[in-house]
Amino acid sequence: MGTSLLATFGVLLLAWAIAAGNTGIAYVTLGNDIVPIVTGCLAVLVFVVVLRVLHHAWWLALLSLVPGLFLLVGTVQYAPEAALERRGVRESVVVTADSAEGTSSKDHRFTLVGPDGELEETLRYRGSNPDIHVGDRLEVIRDPEGVVPPAEADDVDPEGRLSGLITGVTGWKVITLAAGWRGHYLRRSDREPLLDRFA
Repeated sequence: MGTSLLATFGVLLLAWAIAAGNTGIAYVTLGNDIVPIVTGCLAVLVFVVVLRVLHHAWWLALLSLVPGLFLLVGTVQYAPEAALERRGVRESVVVTADSAEGTSSKDHRFTLVGPDGELEETLRYRGSNPDIHVGDRLEVIRDPEGVVPPAEADDVDPEGRLSGLITGVTGWKVITLAAGWRGHYLRRSDREPLLDRFA
């Protein structure tokens, strides 16, 4: 029983370490979201493998990918949005150009100009059918230090990103406890369920 408890506790610590560590990486690499995306994906895969070792089957480990996605999005997006909320400047701007207008590209770079005509920023949107058009007036939050790209004011929600991160960690916690109990039960009964034979 002691070994099972220690193993389960170790996996729980790993879940919190991944959440805190990747959020820290996102803070250190503000302005470059590729780094925390890559490290977060690798960390989530490591967690899946460790969870598989804890309870000797893949199905519950693969199930942990769902809260892992919440955790990944939360750790990557919380840091820049928190930075914008803390030190950002709200500006009313006009969209004067769209780099993807008239093309099939899904990478839109909107040129934003302030009311005095001096401020010029670029707002990036990845995807089709953006709800932004040339001539639109937007409220954006920009980083006066120029580290974090500007974002639409309504989209800056660090509390929501933090909630998603906590949801992911909580999901991992529940799955880890279930995996730990299941692994301990199987070791005590010295048997293998039907699902494990195909895992």
